[in-house]
Amino acid sequence: MATGHTDPRRRERILAAALDLIAEEGVAGVSHRKIAARAGVPLGSMTYHFTGIDELLLEAFTGYADHVVAVFERHLADAATQEEAREAVTDLIHTLSGGPRRDLILVQELYTLAARREPYRALCVRWMHRSRALLETHFPPDTARQLDALIEGLTLHRALDDDPPDRPLTREAVRRITGARPAALPLVAPPGADPGRA
Repeated sequence: MATGHTDPRRRERILAAALDLIAEEGVAGVSHRKIAARAGVPLGSMTYHFTGIDELLLEAFTGYADHVVAVFERHLADAATQEEAREAVTDLIHTLSGGPRRDLILVQELYTLAARREPYRALCVRWMHRSRALLETHFPPDTARQLDALIEGLTLHRALDDDPPDRPLTREAVRRITGARPAALPLVAPPGADPGRA
């Protein structure tokens, strides 16, 4: 029987294929046979690498969560001041919401599983703790918790909205949560006022 010893990247290809299929067909549409065909591996290698579909899906989603945490890390790593951290969070929201639609679907599929099944809920809890820990390097714990929720919510809203909030609105939401003073707005003269007497 062929094993993964002759193909060290076989397990990685199986996990990537599983995520691609979940994004296309949902978790309910995934099977060993479909994943094997997408990954280009023998069907028998599925049971060599994984004890069952649950182990495979949980590992695939764990890898996806690691990917998103790495995106958090890249955005927040270089922020030296709280103001830079606020801008990094704004960039993070726009990066996540402007990313592949596949990523948005994967997050929603994971949340659906987490609402029903404990291993996936535990995965989401670990993911939240990791993202909050990164935010806590720049903000107090309560603020980090609120920012984490804002990132999740605004990412989803921006991805699904036909007229998504622009960067100034995102930046202002981040500033309000982090206790920064509101950005100065341009002065608008009242109707009928002489613009030369501002």
